[in-house]
Amino acid sequence: MKFLLDENFPKAAVALLESAGHEVFDFRGSGDEGIEDSEVFQKAQSLKAILLTTDRDFFHTIPHLFENHHGVVVIALRQPNRKAILSRMEWILSQISEHQFNNRVFQLRDSTWLAYPSIAD
Repeated sequence: MKFLLDENFPKAAVALLESAGHEVFDFRGSGDEGIEDSEVFQKAQSLKAILLTTDRDFFHTIPHLFENHHGVVVIALRQPNRKAILSRMEWILSQISEHQFNNRVFQLRDSTWLAYPSIAD
């Protein structure tokens, strides 16, 4: 799978994802650093990548603005830290198949998760 890391996502995710055979895009340190959320989302779409972020706004806006996309994972923890964020990321990769990310936005919380649209749909 392909992933784009938002600037707020731990850089340690790059090595973790690449070691699992995934392709990772991280625009930190490039001219795209600091771009607006809408541009981050469009960049993920142009790369055909799943967006990984801690920005909760994506969960509430993307499903209403875009019917078709490559997927978004929002990790929304009460006290986010690198270890906890990476742990939740590993969890979703072990639970959700590649095709289930398409056109779906996930929000991973401390002990629960949401998907929109629902996995059952």
